Amino acid sequence: MISDLPTPGPAPDTSGAALALDERPLLRIRGLETHFEASDHTVKAVDGVDLTVHPGKTLCVVGESGCGKSATARSVLQLVESPGRVVGGEILWSPEGRETVDLATLADESEELRAVRGGEIGMVFQEPMASLSPLYTVGAQLTEAIRLHQDLTPQQARAKALTLLQRVGIPDPEGRLDAYPFQLSGGMCQRVMIAIALCCDPSLLIADEPTTALDVTTQARILDLLRDLQAENGMALMFITHDLGVVAEIADEVAVMYLGTVVERGPVEEIFRHPKHPYTRALLRSIPDAQGGRRGEPLPTVRGMVPSPQNRPSGCAFRTRCDLAMQGICEVEAPPLTPFGDQHEATCHLYSHEGAVPPPEEGGVDAADQGERAVRITPRPEPGQDAGAEAAPTILEVSGLAKHYPVGGGMFRRATRSVKAVDGVDLSIRLGETMGLVGESGCGKTTLGRCVAGLLAPSAGEILYHRADGEVVDLARLTTRQLKAYRTEIRTIFQDPFSSLNPRMTVEQIVGEPLQVNGRARGGELREQVAEMLRRVGIRPEHMRRYPHAFSGGERQRLNIARALITRPRLVIADEPVSALDVSIRAQILNLLEEAREEFDLTYLFISHDLSVVEHVSDHVGVMYLGRLAEQGPTDELYRAPQHPYTEALLDAVPVPDPERRGGHRSTLRSDDLPDPSNPPSGCLFRTRCIHVRDGLCDGEVPPLRELSPGHSAACHRSEEIELAGISRGHD
Repeated sequence: MISDLPTPGPAPDTSGAALALDERPLLRIRGLETHFEASDHTVKAVDGVDLTVHPGKTLCVVGESGCGKSATARSVLQLVESPGRVVGGEILWSPEGRETVDLATLADESEELRAVRGGEIGMVFQEPMASLSPLYTVGAQLTEAIRLHQDLTPQQARAKALTLLQRVGIPDPEGRLDAYPFQLSGGMCQRVMIAIALCCDPSLLIADEPTTALDVTTQARILDLLRDLQAENGMALMFITHDLGVVAEIADEVAVMYLGTVVERGPVEEIFRHPKHPYTRALLRSIPDAQGGRRGEPLPTVRGMVPSPQNRPSGCAFRTRCDLAMQGICEVEAPPLTPFGDQHEATCHLYSHEGAVPPPEEGGVDAADQGERAVRITPRPEPGQDAGAEAAPTILEVSGLAKHYPVGGGMFRRATRSVKAVDGVDLSIRLGETMGLVGESGCGKTTLGRCVAGLLAPSAGEILYHRADGEVVDLARLTTRQLKAYRTEIRTIFQDPFSSLNPRMTVEQIVGEPLQVNGRARGGELREQVAEMLRRVGIRPEHMRRYPHAFSGGERQRLNIARALITRPRLVIADEPVSALDVSIRAQILNLLEEAREEFDLTYLFISHDLSVVEHVSDHVGVMYLGRLAEQGPTDELYRAPQHPYTEALLDAVPVPDPERRGGHRSTLRSDDLPDPSNPPSGCLFRTRCIHVRDGLCDGEVPPLRELSPGHSAACHRSEEIELAGISRGHD
């Protein structure tokens, strides 16, 4: 990478540029260091971070897990869990009309710091169900936060709590005040957390991954809510996330963190259009974009994983994963900060070292110059591209599948009603295809997948599995003992890579268990097969005696995949296999699944609420709502021309990783509230949330799933008369 070309000229002086945005930043973090002290070593989780938050603006802090984003956010309010503590740097808080105070110098339990926490700076944590106490009602927790900072009577605090719930858009706020957190959905609990954080009208709201665990529609509503609140009272927002689509939607400024330091920062348009640091460029290119037109192609990835902070590489921390690293330079010295104008700066030797050749100016969309891809996969043809070819045989037919759970009653009383988790679903999957299944939480996706896998006994319907020898078996009618013969042919990849692996078993035992239980291999033969499968999923065979805790989240999901593929199955149910992973690790796992599909002739039922991921991997897509299929069809056709209003709402809520296209969402839902599945609406299940509802039609008969074009069906009374918007290719 060293050249005789002339060194780029000196960058313009931007020392005063930061003050041009606002004469007095609300929050300035300078040289922040947060360490976790152990008996034999020190983990530098935050290692010299500089950040600035301006009044009324949104700063997004992005990066993979382990980069120090959350530790930085928690350090602002001295909320770092023991044994972590802030050991250096400044956290300068400058609210309007007040003198600047260094929060890093305040004692943890001082009155001054407690006044700032919740009163002047609010914080929303990632997991709302874990942040709210299950023992107290929503109203009790909200009024407690209000009275902690304001001198109000219980009646006045309750009245303000009611106003706050209305402000954050919770339906029936008076009834929800007396509800417990477990009686609310994840999105509603997150709104309650936002209400608590806003109870004292803070000048700054720190939101730590507030939408990561939420459905795409709920995420869109939360982002809209934060924007509205920000416009309403001029609140500043520090938003921690690894979702670059969300960043493009809401950010004014972006800071990219890697291994405890900020490697690039600047205005959101600059970061997305002209990223400078190789890490930023790699993150942007690993996004599966529903509008990008790369379906079936391998995603560019960031090779390797984030090193442990206690084993930080010398020189540039990113050099061990960088395709542009320069030998003899990057491992020797840490790169200095290079300004590029317009408050855009990055730390990389490519821009500061004499003779270095910076990469081309392309942004994060075109992956042509990203170096060798990790896998080589033949892209699938678009639907209809090879019309003359004979259709693949069917491997699975689901007909009238239902799974009902009785509720109410008691030990000696009959159930009064039932929850129809799956209620009459018909679908078929052809050999070698990937069938995507999407929908909000509670729509029945996972229940359907578990019925197909034989993990749940269906209440009604058929699950016809076509074996390789031509035999057709109804899995729904088999006993647990009879199903054992099919568990090697139909395997499941579970959602959570952390809880789905037994912490008391070694990798060899975990991956080899399906072979051992089914009598397929033992002893040396078993070890050989486990070692071979580990190699194929990118895990070193010499690590087979380790336990799951020794692996990262991405590596654990690779172990999950190895366990699923070890029996050489024909059908794999992948239940949210990448929802818990960073964008870079997600790209690696998606490429691995696609490579495995070709190598082992796999068929996938791919369950997810991430429509960008589903569009990238699927040949056909089914959209579920309250236990039924609302629409199904070829991926490209369904995404570009949806025929059901619910599909339109899901597509509209997908965050687009392009700041120039932000704010393009339409109001396609009347309500956020998913109806009670034990008491569903009459007629069309979606009518209570549909903007196209027609009284006297939609509240009458249940709309059947009708074929509207070859292979494309929808369950809507008005499909032929309403025009719905899909997602356009590229930047048209």
